[in-house]
Amino acid sequence: MELVGWTANYLKEKGFHNARLNAELLLAGSLGVKRLDLYLQYDRPLKAEELAAFKARLLRRAKREPLQYIEGHAAFRDLTLRVDPRVLIPRPETETLVQEVLDWAEGRDALSALDVGTGSGAIALALATEGAFRRVVAVDVSADALEVARANGAAAAPDAPVEFRLGSLYDAVAGERFDVIASNPPYVGDEERGGLDAEVRDWEPAGALFAGTGGLDVIRPLVAQAPEHLAPGGLLAMEIGASQADAVCALVRATGAFAEPRVRRDLAGRDRIVLAELAG
Repeated sequence: MELVGWTANYLKEKGFHNARLNAELLLAGSLGVKRLDLYLQYDRPLKAEELAAFKARLLRRAKREPLQYIEGHAAFRDLTLRVDPRVLIPRPETETLVQEVLDWAEGRDALSALDVGTGSGAIALALATEGAFRRVVAVDVSADALEVARANGAAAAPDAPVEFRLGSLYDAVAGERFDVIASNPPYVGDEERGGLDAEVRDWEPAGALFAGTGGLDVIRPLVAQAPEHLAPGGLLAMEIGASQADAVCALVRATGAFAEPRVRRDLAGRDRIVLAELAG
């Protein structure tokens, strides 16, 4: 379609690296078709309302609003989740975290899990639908995020045994213990703000991204209080910043409650996941 070519040039002039891909995704989303269908219907004329919808999406994208927010959904493993600026967009790194937990859980039955800082509900819902978890509690300090997570639970996994609660860190689960604590906490240092892509810095929720100088302000209490909420032999699994592995492992060791922590890399080969089992 000529419109794809024109749009790609327009976005390229605005500094988009994958301008053609962005143009195709924007148009396909506007028409409610797959990218391939654009070329199977290359001579299809657009109706006035379709062109208006496309132009509205293009203007949003030109302001660096993420495609997932424009479309209103994002893929996460086997799930399609609703996303908007109240929650982070689920990423492949977090899929790796989920896979590490599922691998650990294989062969075990009737497990319970706590997802700290659930956001869109991605981790909690993936564990509940893919693993042997009889109970998953998902907590978040943001009421807005929990509204999104609950909607995702109802739409994407209505039968999943997930309970959503409002609270900071472990406040909403006082006195409770779980076989797994999983978390993708805020871990970007405040000093890194200027180096982030505008799509992340200007659109995704700051409270879910930034965690003080060095990015450990949330991870410190997350680790320190974890032994009080894990069953013996239970797993703590956290997503971390690529340069934080040594510091986070030191925090785990400092509790004196865990076996030696393990670090796993993401698909790009960067340190991304810290795993530790509670001793005993």
